[in-house]
Amino acid sequence: MTTQNSPLQLSDYRGAGRRSSRRRQLHKPGHMFRERYRIVKVLAAGGFGVTYLAQDGGIPGSPLCVIKQLCPKVSNPLSLERAKRRFRKEAKVLAKVGSHSQIPRLLDYFTINDGFYLVQEYVPGEVLTREVRRDGPQSEREVKLFLREILPVVKFIHRCKIIHRDIKPPNIIRCADDGRLVLIDFGAVRECLGDLGDGGYQIPITQFVGTPGFAPPEQQALRPTYASDIYALGMTCLFLLTGKTPIEFDSDPKTGAILWRHLVAVSEHFATVLTKMLCPDVVDRYESVEDLMRALLLEEHFDDLAPGLSYQPRTRSAVEPEDPELTSVEGYLTPIQRQAIAIRRWRTRHHKADSQTFPNTGFSMNTSSASPHRNF
Repeated sequence: MTTQNSPLQLSDYRGAGRRSSRRRQLHKPGHMFRERYRIVKVLAAGGFGVTYLAQDGGIPGSPLCVIKQLCPKVSNPLSLERAKRRFRKEAKVLAKVGSHSQIPRLLDYFTINDGFYLVQEYVPGEVLTREVRRDGPQSEREVKLFLREILPVVKFIHRCKIIHRDIKPPNIIRCADDGRLVLIDFGAVRECLGDLGDGGYQIPITQFVGTPGFAPPEQQALRPTYASDIYALGMTCLFLLTGKTPIEFDSDPKTGAILWRHLVAVSEHFATVLTKMLCPDVVDRYESVEDLMRALLLEEHFDDLAPGLSYQPRTRSAVEPEDPELTSVEGYLTPIQRQAIAIRRWRTRHHKADSQTFPNTGFSMNTSSASPHRNF
């Protein structure tokens, strides 16, 4: 069996011209490094690095794991050392969020030469992209169930002060074991390896992290916010509803808003929610996951809220002009004050009616002491 204790340097991988040549530079099945991890196959390769499926020989039974090999685009030794420190810091953050059952656990992290390595839990299953390609677009009910399950995960990472930056169907796995959704491939580590200058100091972020179409305008302008993840979730919902990728949608030339309403049949309320999730301007979008969750939960109570929502306040003309008590100095009356006023008005009306019933007799019925057993 072939072994390799010195992993591929990604600078050599990027230096190869053609894609086929670059592929030949990668580890082959059976290659081993760090005397522990044996490569099974390449899962993905891109500008930021390579992802492998491997076996962990350091654990009984050699379970499968995922190894992400990343490489910062720096050459200066001082910059490289700074990148290593930042990588270790970000890896510790990922280890923290990995405590969530719907985020892969971080098992190990290390650096070798110019390569940075994350070893994560392997989650057997199928990404949502393949699920939709196989089974077709999902219904509104299914998409709402998707949001109900994934939103608590996004809420959790936001509370950890992390913006995912790359939420999309290929980064959401439906676990084969229990059907739960698992969110993978955070952009935070990739960002920390891409914004260092060769001078050895931090410079403003100049490299876009994310996926065009799923990333909103402010993220493409290198100013991501928590609401950027909400936009990406909205685009993911559109993919689930239609099977179309972002590039297949038209947009409003004036506002940049995605034109999608004519392509799907959803309830008016859910359409309103999706529209707000997909607002191009971040100030018009849901500010937080909590706000979005409240908007979705509201629909479940529409039947109970309908009577209250249909209430129409009385116009000023409907208020009796001889009731100055109905207006307080502050413009507000407490329920007790309103009840007292109503009682006084009732007594006044009945006093007038009694006076009309017994004219010129001088008799006045005391309504406060009237009793059904009293004889007049």
